[in-house]
Amino acid sequence: MKPTVIEPMAITRLRPFPGSRRTHSRKQIRQIADSVARFGFTNPVLIGEDNEVIAGHGRLEAAKLLGLKSVPTLRLSSLDAAERRAYVLADNKLALNARWDRGALAVELKALADVQFDAEVTGFSCAEIELALEEPRRIAAAPPKPRSVLPPPQAAVTRRDDFWLIDRHRVLCADPFKRPRPARHDRRHPRAGTATRDRSSGTAGGGD
Repeated sequence: MKPTVIEPMAITRLRPFPGSRRTHSRKQIRQIADSVARFGFTNPVLIGEDNEVIAGHGRLEAAKLLGLKSVPTLRLSSLDAAERRAYVLADNKLALNARWDRGALAVELKALADVQFDAEVTGFSCAEIELALEEPRRIAAAPPKPRSVLPPPQAAVTRRDDFWLIDRHRVLCADPFKRPRPARHDRRHPRAGTATRDRSSGTAGGGD
């Protein structure tokens, strides 16, 4: 694999990829331009051997909006025509498959707000930032969801002195006011078995 080299390229020498299926609104290009102006051109434009843009059309338009004469480029010489088409789609789609961790996002946005940093340069609108900051408080104030409980059976399946195995637990059904008789749990016990009913149903009592 050849070492990757980032080289400045005059904007006038670059050609947009005709098969690009993503569009960029003027608002988004303005947002990208604001990001470049604040953080610098941190992500090079990806090009082929023929100077055709493979990825970075939005960054290229933002550079034009800022009046830049050249942009950093990274040449992907190893891609054939089919791979180039596939990469154009992958570069746009894979990022869309990710989800935000809403709690972590609120923490990061609040940290920026605490130092009075203009968080809109991240691409989030003012309304989105307010919503993200409010979400943890809204979740904390929400009432807990009721726990689902199995309805009691029509007829009890557990009798006194039954001994059940529930995973690693042992449950003995007994009368708390009477001394239980010794219970057995083996293959010969007529009522021995593995419990499959939720213990909250009330059909088995006691336990360790």
